[in-house]
Amino acid sequence: MQEQLSTTLLLVALLAPLVGALLTGLLGTRFGHGVVGRRMSMGFAIAGLSVSFVASLIVLFAVMDGARYDVDLYTWMTLGKSRLGIGFLVDTLSAMMMAVVTAISLLVHIYSVAYMAEERDVPRFFAYLSLFTFSMLALVMGNNVIQLFFGWEAVGVMSYLLIGFWLEKREATSAGLKAFLVNRIGDLGFIIGLGMIFAYTGSVHYADIFGCRDKLLDTVVPGLGVSAVTAICLFLFIGAIGKSAQFPLHVWLPDSMEGPTPVSALIHAATMVTAGIFMVSRLSPLYECSDLALSVIVIIGAITALFMGLVAMVQTDIKRVIAFSTLSQLGYMVAALGASAYHTGVFHLMTHAFFKALLFLAAGSVILAMHHDQDIRHMGALRQQMPWTYLTMLIGSLALVGAPFFAGFYSKESIVGAVMASTVPGGIFAALALMACLFVTGFYTFRLFFLVFHTKTRYLRQQHINQRLVNEGKVPENGEEIGMLPGDKPEEQPWLIRVPLLLLAVPSVVIGFVAVEPWLFGGFFDGVLFVDSARHPAMATLAAHFSGVISMTLWDMLSPSFALVMTGIVAAWYLYQVKPVLAVRLGRKMRFLHRLLYEQYYLNQLYQKTVVAGALGLGRCLWQFVEVKLIDRWILEGLFVTGAKKLGSLVFKVGDAFVIDGFIVNGSARFVAWVASIARHFQTGYIYHYILVMAIGLLGLLIWMLPLAMR
Repeated sequence: MQEQLSTTLLLVALLAPLVGALLTGLLGTRFGHGVVGRRMSMGFAIAGLSVSFVASLIVLFAVMDGARYDVDLYTWMTLGKSRLGIGFLVDTLSAMMMAVVTAISLLVHIYSVAYMAEERDVPRFFAYLSLFTFSMLALVMGNNVIQLFFGWEAVGVMSYLLIGFWLEKREATSAGLKAFLVNRIGDLGFIIGLGMIFAYTGSVHYADIFGCRDKLLDTVVPGLGVSAVTAICLFLFIGAIGKSAQFPLHVWLPDSMEGPTPVSALIHAATMVTAGIFMVSRLSPLYECSDLALSVIVIIGAITALFMGLVAMVQTDIKRVIAFSTLSQLGYMVAALGASAYHTGVFHLMTHAFFKALLFLAAGSVILAMHHDQDIRHMGALRQQMPWTYLTMLIGSLALVGAPFFAGFYSKESIVGAVMASTVPGGIFAALALMACLFVTGFYTFRLFFLVFHTKTRYLRQQHINQRLVNEGKVPENGEEIGMLPGDKPEEQPWLIRVPLLLLAVPSVVIGFVAVEPWLFGGFFDGVLFVDSARHPAMATLAAHFSGVISMTLWDMLSPSFALVMTGIVAAWYLYQVKPVLAVRLGRKMRFLHRLLYEQYYLNQLYQKTVVAGALGLGRCLWQFVEVKLIDRWILEGLFVTGAKKLGSLVFKVGDAFVIDGFIVNGSARFVAWVASIARHFQTGYIYHYILVMAIGLLGLLIWMLPLAMR
């Protein structure tokens, strides 16, 4: 059994993506005058991720063998008696996150070589991807909340750069800015929570903070009327609402689909959106002390899971369907955290990372085949032309809905069971919402699958529409912008696209079956995820009913949850495969509901009319007051203009009139006249006056010289 990890190994795992990003960004982009070519610059990034992935695997195996690491590497700063250090905390939670993040990021990097082959500034894209991975690793490996905060903000900045990578595409840059600004709202609460931690504990180190739980529980926050631990947990969770895209701060995530598909896969699967889940899990000793915080979390998670799943049922963009699926699955994870079933939430985070990355990358393969047309209404019957993509998409879909023996089955069933066993206020509502969401998940997942790969061929009709638009001059002749033209046909993508799909398909099938027993019931997270079983018996109830993975599989196949999933799949098959006209009729009859879901409950419009319009109105008011009145009238006109006039008048009166005219010009004339008036009395013109003056002068000279002559 190992007791300590190597510092060098951890530094390699963390810094290798950073080194790859720097080499790619400095040597491969215009910043470095393109010293190396596209292939070599991409090679730097992939090599860095490969090294980090191998190091992370070594760390994971060592941690599974009992190794741990919690050491400060150096002191960053000292504030009074408090020391802020920089160090690593590596246990089963962080080691699992390191392995998942680097594995998926490496596959996304490889996939991007082919997906971004026709794009400009590819080295910049790969540099951003590697920096994104480095930021997430920094977030999960730190042993204090300051490093958590730096990683937290870094992934936000990198998401802004990656979502808005296509600088010439206005929708992409707007989506990146929207993601950045919406996350700032959540991060305000996050910063307040971190500040309260330091104020009440005097430390930022996780171990010290957990040691002050009783103090935080007994301290009441003035003005709030709740304990310090409750206030801290709620403020920190506000940050998680923004970062992990929970209702009502979820609106940035669907718009992030404007970025390249590999970015969508990385953000949705293993990096940014999982940061909030990791944070709550890491701070589980604090959250266990506050039933109010847990109640808020479980309700928010359930609302997000159900209502975002409903939105996915009517979307027509292939990436947006999967994006709303991510929102829904994040809701499952958050609900699990609120039920004090942190183990199941983290377990679903891991399984979801693999099959969600698989779904996004498979969707990217479809998008390439359709010449960047993302509308599922323009697809159909692609299973014959794209058999590899079809198979991997099917595996990802089965894992997502929770089909038996697939990864999502074990994590999702565990979450539903834990929430149903929860005693946290709001648990009953959450359990009902998650049960309903099982049907919704089955429906929207296979609605997407059937419309893309089954049903009749619809892209042939769309080809003629695109050609007519080109002939009319309404759109440019660019297949990437308008989709397929006559003569084009969808084709399977090259091996650089297919290999990552196949590698992701394997864990999407087996990882749940393999890991459910050791991770949930075998003590894998002992000492890392803290649960007060006496007050929150969800995990204890799951453990009491668990009698082996096969038994769990067979038992859950007979449960109502599995029946709801199958009902959703059958409903999608009937409406879109057997009776597609019925789906059209239902959409017309339920037009208001369809529109409500398609517009995402009009939350974007609401924010536009309230928050955005309010901010713009406030900005105009401030502009009118500050710019027009304060700056223009008071400062510029009142101070500078009027002041300049008065200063000029003073300078004229004192400098010009008095000094120059009065003293220098006129004064010098008067002085000369005065000297002349005196001197003229000595210029009489009489010879005897001049002889007298000479005699007096000679006498004076003799008197002055007499003492010198007598020496």
